[in-house]
Amino acid sequence: MNWISDVVRPRIKTLFKRETPDNLWIKCPDTGQMVFHKDVEANLWVIPGSNHHLRMSAQARLESVFVGGFEEIPLPDVAADPLKFRDEKRYADRLKENRAKTGMQDAVRVAVGPVGGLPVTVAVQDFAFMGGSLGMAAGEAIVTAAETARARRTPFVLFVASGGARMQEGILSLMQMPRTTVALRRLKEAGLPYIVVLTHPTTGGVSASYAMLGDIHIAEPGAVIGFAGARVIEQTIREKLPEGFQRAEYLKEHGMVDMVVHRLELKDTLVSLCRILMKAPALEPAAPAPAPVSLEKAASAPDEAAIVEPASNETREPETEGARG
Repeated sequence: MNWISDVVRPRIKTLFKRETPDNLWIKCPDTGQMVFHKDVEANLWVIPGSNHHLRMSAQARLESVFVGGFEEIPLPDVAADPLKFRDEKRYADRLKENRAKTGMQDAVRVAVGPVGGLPVTVAVQDFAFMGGSLGMAAGEAIVTAAETARARRTPFVLFVASGGARMQEGILSLMQMPRTTVALRRLKEAGLPYIVVLTHPTTGGVSASYAMLGDIHIAEPGAVIGFAGARVIEQTIREKLPEGFQRAEYLKEHGMVDMVVHRLELKDTLVSLCRILMKAPALEPAAPAPAPVSLEKAASAPDEAAIVEPASNETREPETEGARG
């Protein structure tokens, strides 16, 4: 046994060990690049080098849209475990774990606030809560958001991120598809715009209902959007799918999505669309800041007040023909 290498060195390393947070760095899924966590957070969770769009929490989404703060809309209570479902663990326990992990009651949050000078109702589906799955609580939240927008006469913007319907609630989760469709139909009859932002991923029963019923569909770059997974489709049709199938850019080329917008440009796009659809005047561009003047130039400039010629106190009488004669 080597006393120096086996005993002394480990003790020295323990004494001078630096505590490093686990989330100090983020690895880019595309390039493998290691990026400082704070830089990614400041860039709205977009990797600066590769422009890969990471998932955002519901809180981060709301803060990125409502710069001046927002009013969160309370959501009605629903039955937590109507079917007393159990697989590997009880559904009630899964709900409890996800509520503790995310700080949310369910997968959707709803808020109202100013966006570009207009009041806008925004709902955000958070994938971190059981994959953003659509259950009774999420369906009730979408209906509440649509009814809030109709009552307050505001546009409705929905950020979608979901793996589909929640199997633990069975037919009750599937019934949220027609319920949300009816609520959005009433919003349309009221003449109010409904804008959908499709984020990664948007699949299953959500893409078969309210995610594809918008007046305008915006997708984030690289987002997977579809009903069934690509592997399931390939096994069903026994053919190889095209490159980039179900990605946002592919869907835009084939007319399923209106536009693909980078996250850093998303808020300005929403402001423009909301003002156009609500027939509000365009925002005036901000006045350019005055050019800085150096102290030397300011000191050498003549005083304008000093060079103004003072008015004479003498009054001139108008000349007459007799006086000229």
